[in-house]
Amino acid sequence: MPTVAVIPVKSFSAGKQRLATAISPSARSSLGKAMVAHVSDVVVTAGLIPVLVTADAEVAMWATGKGIPSIPDPGEGLDAAAMAGARWAATSNSSWMILHADLPLLSVADIHRFMTVSTGGEAIAPSSDGGTSAIMSPRQLDFAFGPGSFSKHLARMAAPTVVALTGFLHDLDSPIDLESARTHPRGQWIETALQ
Repeated sequence: MPTVAVIPVKSFSAGKQRLATAISPSARSSLGKAMVAHVSDVVVTAGLIPVLVTADAEVAMWATGKGIPSIPDPGEGLDAAAMAGARWAATSNSSWMILHADLPLLSVADIHRFMTVSTGGEAIAPSSDGGTSAIMSPRQLDFAFGPGSFSKHLARMAAPTVVALTGFLHDLDSPIDLESARTHPRGQWIETALQ
């Protein structure tokens, strides 16, 4: 059974508002697009199928140009977007994982490790701030994204394996996150994205 990596994406230009003090609006847009491309490329190389969930026409057109399927975001927040992607995967006879697009240090090895430990069960990868960077289950979940989502998701899962790896732990929300990602060997691509 194939695995779909559901990647919710708001828009390239409206994302990462907390980086406004560090980089320009055009740089934020370029970085947003580059991060979605990075995560999607990692997913494809790892053997999964990326599917973007978006209500933004620019994102959907970009995905089409890259050969990446996209489905409409119902527009009711991240939980609803994740649910729409999980349901789409289920109707396509695929397993699913929800994966965030703001993971600049994500590697193929991280995805492989996540998939290996899940082995058809439940797995969850926390971000360093207590959020959820990736989650997978063979059953439908009531998602609880937002502050403290890792502990909320744990409480809703049966017997999940926790996968704490650099590529999942380091999401990009603040100027400090951006600076640390840029100086990490895996984040050297960010300099090109910001030019």
